[in-house]
Amino acid sequence: PEESVDFQGNTGPFIQYSHARINSLLNKALELNIEVPADFKSQYQLSIKEKGLLRSIALFPEILEEAAQNYSPALIANYVYELAREFNQFYHEHQIFKAESDEIMMVRLQISRFTGQIIRNSMRLLGISVPERM
Repeated sequence: PEESVDFQGNTGPFIQYSHARINSLLNKALELNIEVPADFKSQYQLSIKEKGLLRSIALFPEILEEAAQNYSPALIANYVYELAREFNQFYHEHQIFKAESDEIMMVRLQISRFTGQIIRNSMRLLGISVPERM
């Protein structure tokens, strides 16, 4: 039981905390009047970690299809855990609000928003809610 509520490791609370962290970032951006337009485009050369996170995000439809075909929600659970873990590594390695430029900050906020949406949708499919803050 103690492991199931741990904020570290492959647990629901770890994933929920990751979502809350992303939500906090996006709320801070709103407080600072920073808004990433839906059609935002950038010429910024992504880091390896940013590219990896975006590749993981892009896998979501494939994971859903495979989970449905195999009647295996565990595929979604494992995917969303890996996505949350990857986001947390990205977050620790890359400055967002103190990025080298506004363009880089906007790219990182957009990546964070995409990650949050996928985490929220994945957890909803598993019947697990994600808090806005923890």
